[in-house]
This record gives sequence, C-alpha cells and structure tokens, in this order.
Amino acid sequence: MPGTYIVTSITHERRRLFQVERNAELFIETLQHYRREGHYKLHAFVVMPDHVHFLVTVEEATIEKVVGLIKGGFSHRLGSRLPVWQKGYMDRRCRDAEEFIVRKDYILQNPVRAGLVERREDYRFSSAYRGGENLSG
Repeated sequence: MPGTYIVTSITHERRRLFQVERNAELFIETLQHYRREGHYKLHAFVVMPDHVHFLVTVEEATIEKVVGLIKGGFSHRLGSRLPVWQKGYMDRRCRDAEEFIVRKDYILQNPVRAGLVERREDYRFSSAYRGGENLSG
C-alpha cells in the first residue's frame, strides 16, 4: 500500500553487526542503491550497532517488498554464512505531517539517546551526519 513508513529491523540475536564500520557503510550503500533505483523515497535513516531505522515513502511497491529488497540486498552483499536479521520487522505508517516529523526526529536522535554521540549531526551512520553522504547522494 502506498504511504510513508518508519521501519525498524533488528539483527539476528541483536548481534552488534553494525559496530563494524564497513558493515554499517555497506548497509547505507544498499539503502541508497534501492533509493536510486526508484523503489522508494528515503527521508531519514540511522544504522545503530544492532538495528536500523529508516523512514521511506513507497508509491508503487508494498512496504513488504521494499523491506525485503533492503534486508535481502544487504544480506547478499554481506555474504555472511550466519543469519543476519531477526525474522520480520516493525513498521508504522505515518498518518500526517506531524507524525512524519516526530518519527524523523526519533530516528535522527537515536544515537544521542543511546549515548553514542552528543549531537546527531556527529553520528556517521545517519542521514543527519554532516560531512558524509546525504539523502540525495
């Protein structure tokens, strides 16, 4: 169903897979790849050590297909023999502009709440990062 969704996906057994910088970078590359292919509009994302959040608008595909592309594409690129993701994911559709702003702020503040950085702009693996790839990249 078309719409804007916040999606959360957790690594298998909460393994701190994204603590390895190359893995976090690879996830962002995967997210950007499918965005460039036009599968969704990407509004915000954060890659935490053991989970990811992203805010996307899907127009032609379903949210299930989009999440499958992202999770499957990353798993394939990673080439791990171990399970990468917990089964399933959590999504919530944004009903209006106010909820969109709240969800986007939640995503971007995640590293600050976790004590990883003092300012969200300093977290490398987020769309809030200043000095790295942005959403149009």
